[in-house]
Amino acid sequence: MIHQDDLKQNVLLQLLAVVAKQPAFHQLRSVEQLGYIALLRQRNDSGVRGLQFIIQSTVKDPSNLDARVEAFLKMFEVTLHEMPDAEFKSNVNALIDMKREKYKNIREESAFFWGEISQGTLKFDRKETEIAALEELKKEELIEFFDNHVKVGAPEKKILSIQIYGGLHSSEYEKIIHDAPPPHSHRITDIFSFRRSRPLYGSFRGGAGQMKL
Repeated sequence: MIHQDDLKQNVLLQLLAVVAKQPAFHQLRSVEQLGYIALLRQRNDSGVRGLQFIIQSTVKDPSNLDARVEAFLKMFEVTLHEMPDAEFKSNVNALIDMKREKYKNIREESAFFWGEISQGTLKFDRKETEIAALEELKKEELIEFFDNHVKVGAPEKKILSIQIYGGLHSSEYEKIIHDAPPPHSHRITDIFSFRRSRPLYGSFRGGAGQMKL
């Protein structure tokens, strides 16, 4: 998880997902062949945004997959820092073009507006403002965003790893539940207790039955 709804950080996250999507697939799926499903995408959980890796594998257990994701991020850090200006601009333009696409149908259009209403963000001009922000974006800002939030050891990085062990990795599961969790991490065994113990972001919608305008 990276941030709550914020114009500048939203476009940085979106652009990072565009830039990293193909390299992640190539490395994790094609080169390392970790599994049939290996993808990177951005996600939005009730207005809290982040970057998500999904890997379904029979080759490696979830702990090893986490390690391979971290290894990819180390590789990608070099790629990002060495990205030519022309390639950066090409990715920016590709994202702008996606935002300029018209809605395919009324259902898609209404889903956008109802999403803004249900989350309380009410940014009905979101596409236009994000395009304007992208047009002003600099490569150095994307690198700084990655270094602060995503790279291995980033100072503001927060990771939630959801691990599902199949029958092929039952021995690894038995080992991990008896071992101490890695440093600076917390193993969640009771989701509800953990959730109650954490501070919460403020709601864009205000209190119960209210909407912030």
